[in-house]
Amino acid sequence: MEKKSYQIDMVNGPILKKMLLFAVPLMFSSILQLLFNAADIVVVGRFAGDNSLAAVGSTGSLINLMTNVFLGLSVGGNVLAARDYGAGDEKELSKTVHTAMFLSLLSGVALTIIGVIFAPQLLELMQTPENILPLAATYLRIYFMGMTAMMVYNFGSALLRSIGDTKRPLYYLVFAGVVNVVLNLIFVIYLQMDVAGVGLATVISQFVSAMLVVRCLMREQGGIRLIPSKLCLHREKLAQIVRVGLPAGFQGAVFSLSNVVIQSSVNLFGETVVAGNSAASNLEGFVYVAMNSFHQAAISFTSQNIGAGKRERVGKILLVAELSVLVTGVSLGWLMYAFGRSLLGIYSGSEAVIDAGMVRLTIILLPYALCGMMDVVVGVLRGIGYSLGPMVISLIGACGLRLVWIATIFQVPQFHTISTVYLSYPITWTITFLSQLMLYLYAARKMKRLYHANN
Repeated sequence: MEKKSYQIDMVNGPILKKMLLFAVPLMFSSILQLLFNAADIVVVGRFAGDNSLAAVGSTGSLINLMTNVFLGLSVGGNVLAARDYGAGDEKELSKTVHTAMFLSLLSGVALTIIGVIFAPQLLELMQTPENILPLAATYLRIYFMGMTAMMVYNFGSALLRSIGDTKRPLYYLVFAGVVNVVLNLIFVIYLQMDVAGVGLATVISQFVSAMLVVRCLMREQGGIRLIPSKLCLHREKLAQIVRVGLPAGFQGAVFSLSNVVIQSSVNLFGETVVAGNSAASNLEGFVYVAMNSFHQAAISFTSQNIGAGKRERVGKILLVAELSVLVTGVSLGWLMYAFGRSLLGIYSGSEAVIDAGMVRLTIILLPYALCGMMDVVVGVLRGIGYSLGPMVISLIGACGLRLVWIATIFQVPQFHTISTVYLSYPITWTITFLSQLMLYLYAARKMKRLYHANN
């Protein structure tokens, strides 16, 4: 297949330069997505008060819990499309594209129905403080009205990543991000709509980005082109997407479930800690998505090389991605920690909220590179075709141990502190990273034996 200027040849030549060309636009795209939420939190915190800030921030873990299963399926679409593209099979690639995009529509509608109907009950299960529960429920219901657009954009951009295109999704998010910020200012400051305003602004911007990515796919040539009349679920493609994507989505959902438990534990310490935690976790998100761009690169690079029959490049891909994520996580994490108080001050003028936020930043940001390194190994394993193993390790190593930590150590009176809650993260990252690395070494040896047996 002829490579366009916005596509990257992942199966030939040096890896580092091409991985950076892939990861940097994706990094900025992810940061822009976070800016959607940051704009919500900053505007509502500054112009509607700390209760509104806590209400919007307290919904993050719940949103992630409900969306991660379906977003995991987009990973399956990315892996499958990259393999078809690497193998040069346009017919199979077309089937993958239309199955994935139809699946995105079904996922979005299902999430909208669930989120709109059950928002208050779900927030109550998280022990959301009563004084912010009505505001949080209002924001959550409006946010979930945009789920179809969110799913369409994420599935569509995953398909574009499979052919090495991370530039155009960035351009679309720049435009949608500007729309989001402008509407936030109008709805919250001028129209005094509080959390409803930031929710509505986010939904509109999500529809803008979704329409742009659909328009892009419809204008493509070859197997990656989207033709609306061909949208359907090809049974064999759906099975392959689910086989790779469902464990990834289930893993993400259980991760989010453990974060919901963490959020519930944070909620026990009152509105000030909840607000500080919300602001700090939003800041951490910028470091996380920067690291996660190398996780996404590892998936696409590995999948294309497997499809092209170049298994010998997989080890180099892992090494380059791990070094890249280590440098990114250490440099950005420590830099953000150094300016933590000033950055938290953007979200809230309360010194108590800033102090609460700094507690989280101190414990989580400094060792944050471990989280990125753990994700990169998982990305390579999924690109190879291992999805169930990484899921099991993550469920036991990260989620399970995190829940055990909250149920045991945190319950001891002298350790019943917010610092103990936050310590569950770096401890479980370390254990899970080492376990995933052992699985990769086993998979690499098995792949090498198969390669020699077939040659």
